[in-house]
Amino acid sequence: MSSIHPTAWIAATAKLGADVSVGPFAVIEDHVEIGDECRVGAHAVIHSFVRMGRGNVIHPHAVLGGLPQDLGFDPATETYVDLGDGNVLREGVTISRATKASGSTRLGSNNYLMNNTHVGHDCVLGDHNILASGATLGGHCRVDDRVFFGGGVMVHQFCRIGSLAMLQGLAGINKDVIPYTMVGGRPGKHYRLNLVGMRRAGIDGDRLKAVSAAFRRLRARGTFDDLPDTPELAYLRAWFGAGSKRGTLAFFELEGREAE
Repeated sequence: MSSIHPTAWIAATAKLGADVSVGPFAVIEDHVEIGDECRVGAHAVIHSFVRMGRGNVIHPHAVLGGLPQDLGFDPATETYVDLGDGNVLREGVTISRATKASGSTRLGSNNYLMNNTHVGHDCVLGDHNILASGATLGGHCRVDDRVFFGGGVMVHQFCRIGSLAMLQGLAGINKDVIPYTMVGGRPGKHYRLNLVGMRRAGIDGDRLKAVSAAFRRLRARGTFDDLPDTPELAYLRAWFGAGSKRGTLAFFELEGREAE
């Protein structure tokens, strides 16, 4: 059974699923769709044209669907924010609508955005990503799956972040981040593989060795076309094949096992 606090304001055209709760003084505007079992906390604001799936938890003072922070955007343009299922957005999270007509800023499922994180207009995030407090994504960023953003990470617009990357707190990301890698510094640079994250995701044995070999080739500015076509290397090849608007981050100069 749904639970709507009497001080919440919900527009007439908003659509709420079953077993939705809405806290005190929350605002849900016109043309919003909220799936079953979602939770909207006190003072949260869900602007028009936000659509979300099942089981999302929106904590107090989060703001979804705000106008893009783009001086050329016409507020009359109908654009969207789309969330999948099971996302948790903590206090003060902000997600902006897209900029192009019928376009969408998109989050997949089971992402965890900590307090005061920001997802800019036209960004696309996959699944199981974690953004620690204060992390910020500029417009048009692309984030694949299981990426960890440390606190205060700043990502330039149009950057791509590959799956299972880990970004050190306060890192400045102005180019693309290769999948499976750890990145730190300002400007950010790759310095090793995210071995712990890969093993937790079930990538070990020969599959892990193949990624390690590819990483060493990339560090040496070589190619890995002759390496086995594991699922991870197939993804890496597709990721590089998709092209880049920003280029790819450089590597720290390391020696020995620290570089693996």
